[in-house]
Amino acid sequence: MEEMEEELKCPVCGSFYREPIILPCSHNLCQACARNILVQTPESESPQSRRASGSAASDYDYLDLDKMSLYSEADSGYGSYGGFASAPTTPCQKSPNGVRVFPPAAPPPPPAALAPPPPPRSACLTCPQCHRSLGLDERGLRGFPRNRLLEAVIDRYQQGRAAALRCQLCEKAPKEAAVMCEQCDVFYCEPCRLRCHPPRGPLAKHRLVPPAQGRVSRRLSPRKISTCTDHELENHSMYCVQCKSPVCYQCLEEGKHSSHEVKALGAMWKLHKSQLSQALNGLSDRAKEAKEFLVQLRNMVQQIQENSVEFEACLVAQCDALIDALNRRKAQLLSRVNKEHEHKLKVVRDQISHCTVKLRQTTGLMEYCLEVIKENDPSGFLQISDALIRRVHLTEDQWGKGTLTPRMTTDFDLNLDNAPLLQSIHQLDFVQMKVSSPVPAPPILQLEECCTHNNSATLSWKQPPLSTVQVEGYILELDDGNGGQFREVYVGKETMCTVDGLHFNSTYSARVKAFNKTGVSPYSKTLVLQTSEVAWFSFDPSSAHADIIFSNDNLTVTCNSYDDRVVLGKTGFSKGLHYWELSIDRYDNHPDPAFGVARIDVLKDAMLGKDDKAWAMYVDNNRSWFMHNNSHTNRTEGGITKGATVGVLLDLTRRTLTFSINEDQQGPVAFENLEGLFFPAVSLNRNVQVRAVTVPPPGAAASSSCPGFLRQS
Repeated sequence: MEEMEEELKCPVCGSFYREPIILPCSHNLCQACARNILVQTPESESPQSRRASGSAASDYDYLDLDKMSLYSEADSGYGSYGGFASAPTTPCQKSPNGVRVFPPAAPPPPPAALAPPPPPRSACLTCPQCHRSLGLDERGLRGFPRNRLLEAVIDRYQQGRAAALRCQLCEKAPKEAAVMCEQCDVFYCEPCRLRCHPPRGPLAKHRLVPPAQGRVSRRLSPRKISTCTDHELENHSMYCVQCKSPVCYQCLEEGKHSSHEVKALGAMWKLHKSQLSQALNGLSDRAKEAKEFLVQLRNMVQQIQENSVEFEACLVAQCDALIDALNRRKAQLLSRVNKEHEHKLKVVRDQISHCTVKLRQTTGLMEYCLEVIKENDPSGFLQISDALIRRVHLTEDQWGKGTLTPRMTTDFDLNLDNAPLLQSIHQLDFVQMKVSSPVPAPPILQLEECCTHNNSATLSWKQPPLSTVQVEGYILELDDGNGGQFREVYVGKETMCTVDGLHFNSTYSARVKAFNKTGVSPYSKTLVLQTSEVAWFSFDPSSAHADIIFSNDNLTVTCNSYDDRVVLGKTGFSKGLHYWELSIDRYDNHPDPAFGVARIDVLKDAMLGKDDKAWAMYVDNNRSWFMHNNSHTNRTEGGITKGATVGVLLDLTRRTLTFSINEDQQGPVAFENLEGLFFPAVSLNRNVQVRAVTVPPPGAAASSSCPGFLRQS
């Protein structure tokens, strides 16, 4: 019975229902709680009318409230209101269940004698459980039926919980009841019985019974029959199927349910009881299954705890074994480092000893020669001078090339390759002890759907046609373009992936594998792909100066300003040989546009080469200059006109930049020692219009629209 207690408590006050009413949404509320959360809203109210009416309006609000509060609480009518939408003056409170409750309003003052009639109001009640807004008619809360069955269940529940029956008339600390009067339906202790229920006079005929017997008789006593909400003197005798509510004969005579199906109340009562019993049977089965499931879960808790201890011990032992093996390997590697250390020290110390002896001999010879030079005996000097000169030259030759070069470097020629081990450690994971499905088969790379374009590659794969093993995802790996280690570039469920940002003119190897909960499949065959030798690019509007004007699918640019503005190509280069040409489509008033390469963060509102982020050649109709970091070099004769072609050759293998005009090299190699990421760049003003033309480098064949080759190995 205690599990039923939440069903018997009001969602507003959190206590047992007192005089509960049934809302149209089928939820219940205490009648007093319903009055407290009721909100009354004017049907027509404006700020101007409120300001015009002033304090008098509030008086009529209270007058209207008082008129609607004529019914007593015993009649289920309105008692008091609070929390009006027009002028909420009392702060709301919260019930134990967190529902907002407006306290009853204070008694209203009497209205003025000659005040205008108040505006009409409509009452609204929001169900605290389903939040459905419920409108009230002129009957107010009396239009909601009283839930007498719920009251009876609460009475039985409270009586069943009571340890001992107490006197109902004791003012303080009720004593244990001694008798119960069946006619008065009151429990008395002995003092209260003698005082309030004397055994003489009209009360002498009342029957007094022991409290336990009185409790039973109270339970068995018939409850007050519920009456119709529209006709309080009529009992419910029929049931409207469409309205799903009991009705009385007077309701039927008034024609409120003339088109509805109406059945006898007793028959529908038995039918619904039968339906509820059948529904309860199914619910009882679910409850029984839930109890058995809870027992199973509690047993699982104990089993999980035991398995966890065992599994943790096994895991610690396995990891300790790995750590021991790593420590042993570390000791072996340290031994090799120590040997290398001793070898280097021996070589350097031997060289120090040899050089010290030789330096001592050289110093002695030098001091002896100086002393000989100090002598003033010419004949004696000439007798030994030839021999001394030969010794000096011989000693000098002994200090020749390589003698003063260290025989050993300070760096250790050992490089610990721990990447595979780190990768294995990162991939160290649990495998299912009970394999529910096999490992997937290796995927198949679909050569016909794979393609390279510029410095990006699109790869597609699929599972073998006859494979039925479930696959949860795929792992695509690519090497670094130099035959180095593979790295993961995609992990997911898709069977197609595009990889951007690859090097131009580079050969990459790709492979893919599948995985599921059981494990990882073997790798597919390796796909070898070649990125484009030549970059097919257009100009980039997103990074260009706002004055740049684009056309011809962003291949042609000009400017609407007389000042120089910079625009970059969309594709960047960091490796390989790249050549492109810029055709001069318009050239007026002898401006000096600049062509070259730049970093992505180059200045966009100055001539190309004014900062250290660009390497350029600027040219007019007679001559050209190379410029970087605002430094002008290598003035060269020869300029441009309309229809001329400027070529830019970026050789990142040799790290050089060279320019040409009409296929003739303009000046020497413009810049050397270039390294990093470069974008094609142009600066121009409104007198110039150029068009980008991507062509193969001199001596190379042109690439196709989807350059590169694919093959499997």
